[in-house]
Amino acid sequence: MSIKTETQGCFLPYAPARPKSSRLGDARAIVASRVYLPAFSIVALAVVLVAIGWASRWGGGDFASPMSELRVVLVGPLTLTILAVFLVVERLHPAQRRPIFARGYRQDLLYTILNATIVAPLVVALSLSFAVVARKSLPWIVLPRVGSLPRSAVIFLIFVMMDGCNWLAHLANHHIRMLWRFHELHHSQEDMSVLTVFRTHPLIHVSYLIALIPGIVLIANGALPTTLLVIYAGFVAFEHSNTNVGFGPLGRIFVSPNYHRIHHRLDGRQDVNLGFALTIWDQLFHRAVFPTKETIRADTGLPGRPLRVEQEAERPHHLSVLVAQLLAPFRPLNRDEARSALQRYSDDDHA
Repeated sequence: MSIKTETQGCFLPYAPARPKSSRLGDARAIVASRVYLPAFSIVALAVVLVAIGWASRWGGGDFASPMSELRVVLVGPLTLTILAVFLVVERLHPAQRRPIFARGYRQDLLYTILNATIVAPLVVALSLSFAVVARKSLPWIVLPRVGSLPRSAVIFLIFVMMDGCNWLAHLANHHIRMLWRFHELHHSQEDMSVLTVFRTHPLIHVSYLIALIPGIVLIANGALPTTLLVIYAGFVAFEHSNTNVGFGPLGRIFVSPNYHRIHHRLDGRQDVNLGFALTIWDQLFHRAVFPTKETIRADTGLPGRPLRVEQEAERPHHLSVLVAQLLAPFRPLNRDEARSALQRYSDDDHA
């Protein structure tokens, strides 16, 4: 069947109009072939949270004070001293020999600067906004002051439960593909160092907001002192170091560099040894793999390099690699990556 156009005087095949739903489906397919749409839900959540915090004037609180505290935690004098000591220890007792200015070290330095300047205000905004939403939506979760409860016990309880929440968020980052797209950047490091703790996507902090819940629940009874937060951050940095250090019997309680390196190893499951400071959560949920002589010097990184890394080319191209890594969660998965991810989830389910 054909129709004749009045303007051109030619015959064209007749094509019935396609249903609107079909055209929308095609449009979605085109967009999905160019970007990974689920990643934008994290962006949307972050924008909504910050908007709520801004509209409420951060719950009536002061933005500058928590901003100053976070800067102290990230790059305060005590933090810089701790990092400097750990960098020296890395050189004296390394798990793997690396040049003093290895490509990975330089790339992680860029992430350290990024976190201290641009990411820090975002983290404060997200944290204050999350606290506002939690207190307004679920006011009953904030416990009244308990006079008989010692402040030291409150601090201990907040610390332990915060570490447990971090563990839970970390597990989710490995098993929910949308979150993994942001978390895989952290696992892409092939030259581990204490600065690898800063090698994170800015939006990964959205998933770790649940670690604030213990502090919100017990806020009337006490809060973690800044010094303890600095020590906690320094401890987490140390476990990322390229250091051949275990903690002996205490390694059954605290995360050591040798223990955490297994989590970053190139070969084998990476959804094990998820603990931040304590190994108890891994042991409770059967995800603890304790180090051996074979695992101490294991190579780290992502199989197949699904995103750009500074080690892959003849020259490192640090800035362009940084941009590519930050945009990576939003690019679509290719067939090989999708197959690899599917296999990884399948292996996890049957492990």
